[in-house]
Amino acid sequence: MNVPQAILLDIEGTTSSIAFVAEVLFPYARTHLRDFVAAHPDAVAPILAEVPGDDPLATLLQWIDEDRKATPLKTLQGMIWAQGYADGTLKGHVYPDTPEALRRWRGAGIPVHLYSSGSIAAQKLLFRNSEAGDLTPLLSGYFDTTSGPKREVESYATIAATLGLPPAVMLFVSDIRAETDAARTSGMDALLIARDGGGDVSSLAEVLP
Repeated sequence: MNVPQAILLDIEGTTSSIAFVAEVLFPYARTHLRDFVAAHPDAVAPILAEVPGDDPLATLLQWIDEDRKATPLKTLQGMIWAQGYADGTLKGHVYPDTPEALRRWRGAGIPVHLYSSGSIAAQKLLFRNSEAGDLTPLLSGYFDTTSGPKREVESYATIAATLGLPPAVMLFVSDIRAETDAARTSGMDALLIARDGGGDVSSLAEVLP
């Protein structure tokens, strides 16, 4: 593999535990959703306007249970999580090899960007308030569902165009094969990470060591 001019990383299962999102972040948002909406009516009104149905709160709670990749939900979740990070209730989980890899790539002059179904605001919160400290100085950019779904080829082409790079000089790492397949079809190099084995790599320590 040639040394890429930019690295694009998935978050859940790649840099951070899926369990942290599923067992900590999602339940926190579900528990605090109604109270947060009631306490911030002006801030959440434009978000609720994008949610279909007569009872947008019920729809949002259903979307949380379904792990729906809906932009209004992801935006609102990020706002709720910000409150939890601010008061110290939440700390972002990252695998031990994540900060090591970010520092290694930064030292090699390779910019690293994140691409997650979670909102850009939520991504920044996790990495700013991680268990390993503030990792945001090691990151160059963030992408979410506003660039397109992660299993669609066009999303990766959009990200490459936004960065002003041809896809062929970028590397994407994810734990979801459908995502790495889409990235490869766009022209990017891609690696499937499986921390229990069975992927191209089992940790970020194996990516451009």
